[in-house]
Parts: sequence; C-alpha cells; structure tokens
Amino acid sequence: MATILTVDDSPSIRQMIKVVLEPAGHSVIEAGDGAQGLAKAQASKLDLVITDLNMPVMNGLELIKALRKLPSAVGMPIVFLTTESNDTVKQEAKSAGATGWITKPFKPEQLLAVVAKLVRA
Repeated sequence: MATILTVDDSPSIRQMIKVVLEPAGHSVIEAGDGAQGLAKAQASKLDLVITDLNMPVMNGLELIKALRKLPSAVGMPIVFLTTESNDTVKQEAKSAGATGWITKPFKPEQLLAVVAKLVRA
C-alpha cells in the first residue's frame, strides 16, 4: 500500500495515526517537526504527507512550501491535520500547496477515508 509521512510534534498524535493506518496496510514514517519531516521526505519515496500546522523549528506551512519545491513531491498529496479551523489559515494552506484538511480530533474512519481518496492502492 502507501508510504505515508506523518509530521506532528505530538508523539501521541503520531502514534494514533500509525495505529489507524498500519493495520490498513500502509507504511508510516514519523517526524516530530517540519525540518525532520523535510529531511525524511528527501530520503524516502512517499505517497502522502500528513502534517500538523503548529510545530517547533519549521511549521506545517513552511514544510509544505519546502516540499513543493522538491521534484520528488510533485503531485504528492499533502494533508493538514490540525486543531486550526480558521478559513483564512485554510486558504493560506491551500495556496501553499495543501491538498486537504482534517481537523483534530479526528475519527479513524475519517482519516482512512481521506487516505483512500488521495492514495492509489
């Protein structure tokens, strides 16, 4: 199935994502901030990135802008998973290159549906 990078400064959120996606057959790579996420994206072949917005070192918007400059990330879906629900922030994320948006807290079925929609089996 898909190789998915999840970038969040909360280990519990990264673990929740992993617990939902790995039993569905996906491989999950974890990063604790945007800079770590960018490094792992450069070192891996990814099918999808799920990132938080507010993180130390490099936030989610900065990460998306950096990912969109990588030839390997052309066309790769990037989803925000965050507590932010402000329309202005959503528009800023879309302009940066985000493909989708999931608001925390999320239901496992919701995450699986978004991944299934964005990643080809």
